[in-house]
Amino acid sequence: MGTLYVVATPIGNLKDITLRAIEVLQQVSVIACEDSRITGKLLAEHHIKTPLTTYHQHSSAHKIQEITGRLKEGENIALVTDAGTPGIQDPGGKLVAEALEAGINIEAVPGPSAITAALSIAGVNSDAFCFLGFLPKKKGRQTLMKHIKELDIPLVIYESPMRVIKTITELEATLDNCQIIAMRELTKKFAEIKRGTAKELIKHFSHKKPKGEFVIIVLPGIY
Repeated sequence: MGTLYVVATPIGNLKDITLRAIEVLQQVSVIACEDSRITGKLLAEHHIKTPLTTYHQHSSAHKIQEITGRLKEGENIALVTDAGTPGIQDPGGKLVAEALEAGINIEAVPGPSAITAALSIAGVNSDAFCFLGFLPKKKGRQTLMKHIKELDIPLVIYESPMRVIKTITELEATLDNCQIIAMRELTKKFAEIKRGTAKELIKHFSHKKPKGEFVIIVLPGIY
């Protein structure tokens, strides 16, 4: 029986990877990744020649069976996401659950995560926080917004550049003049951290087209 290594990879800067992660990626039989082009750049940066197989949100149950089958036959396999820690807002959890059900050994190879990276430089009390990932696009979105109003700890969400203005606008309508920290392209050359009221951020991103994936922190105690 092989081992499934759940490996955290850089969220931006390709040098943000642990020595153990590099070692595991070099030694496993295959790396299961979301996008071979993105993971390929990481492997090239660190001179890793391990073959890739794709596993993403649209992968069939057959793909999970294929990977678990190889693990049962004794192969060691690494699971990575495009950026950050597998299982956080990606389908990695499904594969891990199937592997556990099959009695396969799972090992975490910890490292970068956009959530903790954002909170570490936010300057807020993050002893406790609520992470909701990407908010629902339609069903359940308004109900969730109402529950957000009841929080008294920082709220952390992910958002795409196409929907960031819409989401901040809805937060403003729900929480009224809430304070927000919006971070994009963390650890990259053009990283940006913008702090202010929802109205101020809406104005900012309306004049400056949003680019890159966002981490949005909504501060408690303001609304």
